[in-house]
Amino acid sequence: MPQPNPTDGDSRRLSAPSGTADSRGVGPATDSADSGRADLDVGRADPHGFGGGAEHAESRRLGLVMDAAFYALLAASLARFLIRHYDTPRTPWVIALSILLAALYALDVLSDRAARSGGRPWRTVWLAAVVAVWAVLVVLGPSFAWCAVPLLYLALRILPLRVALILAALLTGLVVVTQVRLVGWLDPNVLLAPPAVAVVATAVFVFMQRQTDRQAALIDDLMCTRRDLASTERREGMLAERQRLSMEIHDTLAQGLSSQRMLLQAAELVWAEDPGRAREHVHTAAGIADRNLAEARRFVHDLAPAELAENGSLSAALRTLAARESDGALTVCFQFDGAPTDLPARVESTLLRIAQGALANVREHADATSATITLTYLGDQVALDIADDGCGFDPRRLTSGPERGHGLPAMRARLRQFAGVLAIESAPGEGTVLSASIPLAQ
Repeated sequence: MPQPNPTDGDSRRLSAPSGTADSRGVGPATDSADSGRADLDVGRADPHGFGGGAEHAESRRLGLVMDAAFYALLAASLARFLIRHYDTPRTPWVIALSILLAALYALDVLSDRAARSGGRPWRTVWLAAVVAVWAVLVVLGPSFAWCAVPLLYLALRILPLRVALILAALLTGLVVVTQVRLVGWLDPNVLLAPPAVAVVATAVFVFMQRQTDRQAALIDDLMCTRRDLASTERREGMLAERQRLSMEIHDTLAQGLSSQRMLLQAAELVWAEDPGRAREHVHTAAGIADRNLAEARRFVHDLAPAELAENGSLSAALRTLAARESDGALTVCFQFDGAPTDLPARVESTLLRIAQGALANVREHADATSATITLTYLGDQVALDIADDGCGFDPRRLTSGPERGHGLPAMRARLRQFAGVLAIESAPGEGTVLSASIPLAQ
């Protein structure tokens, strides 16, 4: 790099760059000449692929600083040369080559346009022309060595790293040779300072480039993780919705269809002997179908059960359920205990669905004549008990093998959403008590 020359007035000291910028536009920007050629959204294209979409405005500012620094150094070099050597035979050549270098550099806009369409070789040719013209200028006027740092940075940005390092060594060697021609070999600054400046500038750029590559890889990993997480959340949401619909179907439509089938079978058996009773069974089946239709419409829209919507409270809904499920074969009673507490809508819906499923099991499996629904508020929890006087069973069968059907697993799945517990007490010939409890937030 150029060094001060005590015998040549057109030489001056060029210090190492004071800073640089993250080539993706992430790091801090400085005003040094080698602070970076950034790519633009609508202007510059980074041959190495640097620059993120969110950083294009900052990258454009860095590119403008780089261009301004180059032209300022070129103008200062030419002015210095003309002041010291305005009447030499080489002056016209220096002026012409300076204008040519400025024009070639201005073609960078076109080279960037070509790079965006895959024209990187064209930009390499452009850089070679710029370096060649600059080299001739340095031979004619050593003060033009000031432009070495911007050109070095351009080479590191445009060329592959190994090729850029070779070019950097050549540029540094040319600067050293031109300075030695003026001051000789006795000045250590001429021999050591330009290589040192070149090494520092190159090391800073390579370090920032590798940092940028690591950041880009990290961003890619984060984006992949984010996509995987979003996919997992969608899948879990689909599974949760599928489970919700399966439980709703089991506790409403499936139970209702089972009741309709039994009623229609009963109507068919007595149709000839007792038409009035048969019509009563059909009428009851039609009422169940209407309720099932209303329930289907509500749970498709994730609304509260019809009983809760119509009665306004869990206790009233359970009382209505008990009255509706009572008939000549089964009598259902409702009992209430404790001080009422406002419950979340989802908790009320869960307890009502459990009561519906339990009564369906009583009617289908227990061969019971009576059942009792008990809702109890215990301060720190709410409990729902459904007891019947049916045939009972051995609860150990539920833990020794797979559970039959979906009723009990669906109840446990509902309760797990609220850290609730399901307990079953039964024995053959002694009826069954099903208890569901949900802790309440204090």
